[in-house]
Amino acid sequence: MTGIHPQAIVDPAARLADDVEVGPWTYIGPDVEIGAGTVIGSHVVIKGPTTIGKANRIFQFASVGEDCQDKKYNGEPTRLEIGDHNVIREGCTLHRGTVQDQGVTRIGSHNLLMAYVHVAHDCVVGNNIIMANNATIAGHVHVGDGVILGGYTTVHQFCQIGAWSMSAANSAVFKDIPAFVMVGGNPANAHGMNFEGMRRRGYQPEVVTALRRAYKQVYRQGLTLQDALKNIEESANTFPEVALYRDSILASTRGITR
Repeated sequence: MTGIHPQAIVDPAARLADDVEVGPWTYIGPDVEIGAGTVIGSHVVIKGPTTIGKANRIFQFASVGEDCQDKKYNGEPTRLEIGDHNVIREGCTLHRGTVQDQGVTRIGSHNLLMAYVHVAHDCVVGNNIIMANNATIAGHVHVGDGVILGGYTTVHQFCQIGAWSMSAANSAVFKDIPAFVMVGGNPANAHGMNFEGMRRRGYQPEVVTALRRAYKQVYRQGLTLQDALKNIEESANTFPEVALYRDSILASTRGITR
């Protein structure tokens, strides 16, 4: 595929970099901006206002920038913003925001959204995230960097998913997940930390040990959350990773997954 296929429909008001590739039977509407090196397959629908960065690949039957499903939405010109180097597989649905929030859905860079992933209105998705097949995040969900959501994971609206955390397949997440924590089940429960992910990222042993101890304070010692956080304060002042874990708990508005 090279350039814009003659059977693609690209609105004259859309702004595409010169080397963007667009497959047959794809529709790109006005108020859409697509950066250099992006490849869009066949049968994709992209509506705006939507901004897509550089070197993304969007596979067939994805729906990008569509009106959201929130019943309060009344046609306001809200946005979808997508970063660079993302892979968006078949059948993904990525919706724009609502004026009840910031009016924008944001997806960062270097993410893999596998087939049939749904990112709802007003979500904020970070970088280097993997959402496996059929993972679904409801409106206003914030997902930190490096998160892995297993296949068929469902996340309740307004939840916060801490950086480098992980969910097992078929997890139903109703509360916030602290950074680095692994969860699974329906409803999801905590099952330790993502130590394998730490190993792959080259974390030093003293960092892993500090995170392990911090996890035990919150989840294994029978302490109140306030006392547990007090006990890990010194470690958080020493290790930025423990500070990230602590801060993700302090930022929780729905309560953390236990």
